[in-house]
Amino acid sequence: MKEVLKVEGMSCGHCVNTIEKSVGSLSGVSAVAVDLGKKEVSIEFENESTLQKVKETIEEQGFDLA
Repeated sequence: MKEVLKVEGMSCGHCVNTIEKSVGSLSGVSAVAVDLGKKEVSIEFENESTLQKVKETIEEQGFDLA
């Protein structure tokens, strides 16, 4: 499955690395790409429960889902 999430609060390369590392390490996530300019995080994942984990992980890192 694929999903593009709008994420507020990303401002630099460190933010991109933080999200890519934390989300990319989750079980069930096969790909993650951050577009800082569009404030989007594209993910490929196995199922809906994985998507929920991704959203929680992004918020735990201090970012807001739009």
